[in-house]
Amino acid sequence: MPDPYQTLGVTREASADEIKRAYRKLAKTYHPDHNQGDAKAANRFAEVNNAYEILGDEVKRRQFDRGEIDAEGKPRAAFSDFGGGFPGGGGTGGFKFDFGAGGGGNPRDVFSDLFRQFEGGPRDPFAGQPNAQRGSGRRGPPPGEDITVETNVPLERVASGGAHRVAMPDGRMLEITVPKGVASGTTMRLRGQGHPSPFGAANGDALVTIRYAKHPTFAVDGNDLRVAVAVPIRDCVLGGSVRVPTLTGEVEVTVPAWTSGGKTLRLRGKGLPRGDQAGDLFVTLEIDLGPHDPEVEGFFRRRPG
Repeated sequence: MPDPYQTLGVTREASADEIKRAYRKLAKTYHPDHNQGDAKAANRFAEVNNAYEILGDEVKRRQFDRGEIDAEGKPRAAFSDFGGGFPGGGGTGGFKFDFGAGGGGNPRDVFSDLFRQFEGGPRDPFAGQPNAQRGSGRRGPPPGEDITVETNVPLERVASGGAHRVAMPDGRMLEITVPKGVASGTTMRLRGQGHPSPFGAANGDALVTIRYAKHPTFAVDGNDLRVAVAVPIRDCVLGGSVRVPTLTGEVEVTVPAWTSGGKTLRLRGKGLPRGDQAGDLFVTLEIDLGPHDPEVEGFFRRRPG
């Protein structure tokens, strides 16, 4: 069996992503569906899959690099070096034979057991282990590629939570459930909604990143909101009330007398929810002169500067 690095055409320093990309490219090239009746392509496809089974598994890759398994993934014989012990070297190359107390055991029995252990090839390293554990090191065909997409969610939907439709790059429309108060930048994984696998394995996933849609009224500051509200000059001087928008409807706010433009009022709990709490709404009051008022203009004209 060829060296798996040579089979995939990568160096021994290749990253896991480089190995995966090389495997996908070769597997597509030599896949039986594209090479029907081509025995060489079928053999090459098998070699590529075998190579990825070793190099695509971090544990097996380290075992191969250390020489503990061969290119087929089978354990190598443990007595490749006897340190000159066979024949006539006096050493055992790391093997320790116990012939019984005082050395009275039967060497023939020991060597019979030793070689019987290797009859038919190396002993199964998973012998006696559960079936799930025996198969845990094997890798099947890789799933399809994931799809990444961003979606802009209205602040009203963030505040309430609920259904939201997402346009996918391939033209599909998927519906997600937006968690109430979800943070901008949160990524949701939709299992099986990615690209199909070219090898018949499971589909990839869709990774949907949530962004806050730009709002025509509110500015977002963490889970707080900010809004500017115009107040008639008469209410700024004499006091009054003003209607302030929130994500759940308008509320009436009292404007103290002699309020300067730029003053900020704080409405607790009227921002975006986050867990069991909610942010605040900061309302900046801006003086609204309104339509031309001769009375107001005359007042200031009569007032000495």
